[in-house]
Amino acid sequence: MRLRLAAAGIVAALTLTACGGTLPDNLRGEDTHGSSHGASSSPEKAAAGSKPAKPEKPDVPLRKGEAFQDISMAAKYTPKAPFGSGTDDYRCFLVDPNFAQDMIVSGVKVMPDNPDAVHHVILYKVEPQDVAAAKAQDAQDEGDGWTCFGGTGIKGGAASQINSAEWVAAWAPGGGERVMAEDIGIPLAKGSQLVMQMHYNLLVGDGPDQSSARLRLTPAAAGTKTPLQTMLLPAPVELPCRKGTPGELCARTPAVADIRARFGEQVATADLLHLLCGELKPGPTQSCTRPVTEAGQIRAVAGHMHLLGKSITVDVNKGTPQAKRVLDIPVWNFDDQDAVPLPKPQPIKKGDTLTVTCTHDQAMRDVLPAYEGTRERYVAWGEGTTDEMCLGVVLLTRG
Repeated sequence: MRLRLAAAGIVAALTLTACGGTLPDNLRGEDTHGSSHGASSSPEKAAAGSKPAKPEKPDVPLRKGEAFQDISMAAKYTPKAPFGSGTDDYRCFLVDPNFAQDMIVSGVKVMPDNPDAVHHVILYKVEPQDVAAAKAQDAQDEGDGWTCFGGTGIKGGAASQINSAEWVAAWAPGGGERVMAEDIGIPLAKGSQLVMQMHYNLLVGDGPDQSSARLRLTPAAAGTKTPLQTMLLPAPVELPCRKGTPGELCARTPAVADIRARFGEQVATADLLHLLCGELKPGPTQSCTRPVTEAGQIRAVAGHMHLLGKSITVDVNKGTPQAKRVLDIPVWNFDDQDAVPLPKPQPIKKGDTLTVTCTHDQAMRDVLPAYEGTRERYVAWGEGTTDEMCLGVVLLTRG
C-alpha cells in the first residue's frame, strides 16, 4: 500500500519544529517572523561544508553548542503544471549539507525566494543508505529536481512512513524560524542529505524561485538532545456537493479521476485511505483511528486542512474512559497552522489509539477568493490548493 502523504499547505510550523510561542515546561520554543536570507555564524562549527556568511542577528539567539548552516536549491526553477493541466507544482530538490558528523537539527527557518508562488515547503531527511536512490530519482526528470506529488518517491512510503515520517521541518506562509525546546531535536546522520519539497501554487504565482533554509545544528556527540519523531494521522475527505448542485464533478468517480489527471496516476490517496481507515461514507465529517505501535510521549500536535476546513481534533483513546483530547481547533484558520504544545507530555503506550477527526464545508466556496470562477465538485483527498486534506501531526519522543 503506497500512501504518499504530503501535507499540502502544510502544517506551517508543525512538524518537528515543536511549536511557536512561549511553551510550557521543557517544550519552550520560539516562533519568530523574519525575512532575512542570510545565515548567522557562531564560534561552533556546524559541519564540514558550511560556507561562511556575513554575521546577522538571529531571530532567536543561538544556544550553547548550536550553529547555523544554510542550504539552498542549486539553481532557479520556474514552476509549471507537470501534467499539462492543474494549478499546482510539487518539485523536490536534493541538497547535500556535507555533514562530517552526526548532527541534531533543533530549528529551521525556510526562506522562500518567490513567496507569491511558494505555497509550502517540507524538508525530508535522506539517510546515507538512501542517497543513491535519491540521486537516481533526480536523474529521471529533466532539469534540476523531480516531480513529487505526495512524498519524495525515494522510499516505498507504506505504513512505516506514517508512523515515523522522514520530515525535518515544514513551512507555510506566515511562518518564521521554528526553534525546538533545548532537550529535543531531529537526528541527521553523517552523510545524510536533504530533500526540499516545494509546493508552488500556480494560481497566484509562476515566476522563478530559488528558495533556501537555515538549519540550527548541534553535534549529536554532545548528547544533550532527545530525538523527536513525527507521526502522521491522515483521514479521508469525502465531501459531496450541496444538494441540487449540477455538474459531472459532483460525482465521486469523475472527481477522483480529475485529481489523478492533475497529479499523476500514482497519486491514489483518496482511495488508499479507505484501506487504512475503513469503508467510504460520504459526508462533511470524517475520521480515522489508528493503533499506537510504540510507546512514547506526545509533546505537541498540529492539524492540517485546506480552505474548506471547519474544525479538527486529535484524541487519544477516543470513546473510552481514558480518552484525552490533545488537539481541539473548533474554528479552522488556514493561515494559522502552528503546532500546539501540550501543557505537559502526554504518555502513550502500545495498544492505545489515536483518532483524527475533520469537518469540511462546501459553503466556504461562496466567500473565499480562491474558489472564484470554479465550479463546485465532490471533494476528496488531493494535493492541490483547492483540493482538501485531513491530517493530524503528532510530535513525540519515544520510549
